[in-house]
Amino acid sequence: MTVLIDRPIWPGRGRMWSHLISDVSYDELHEFARRLGVPERAFDRDHYDVPAELYDQAVALGAEAVGGKELVSRLIAAGLRRRKPRG
Repeated sequence: MTVLIDRPIWPGRGRMWSHLISDVSYDELHEFARRLGVPERAFDRDHYDVPAELYDQAVALGAEAVGGKELVSRLIAAGLRRRKPRG
């Protein structure tokens, strides 16, 4: 299992957010998010948006804390990156 999370530095809706990904599969990612208590609506193409208050719990459950650049790099290397459609 390789689930990764970046620091909660992304502002939105009055909170700070992290990104949670898997560099193995979406199934692994969805299962981890369920265990963490993150709702399905927080899934955005290839990652979950996770509020800052769940960051420590995600790490305690086994998510590897990485920087944002490494997170994206590992997502791309795994072939799991889904970009927003242009238009």
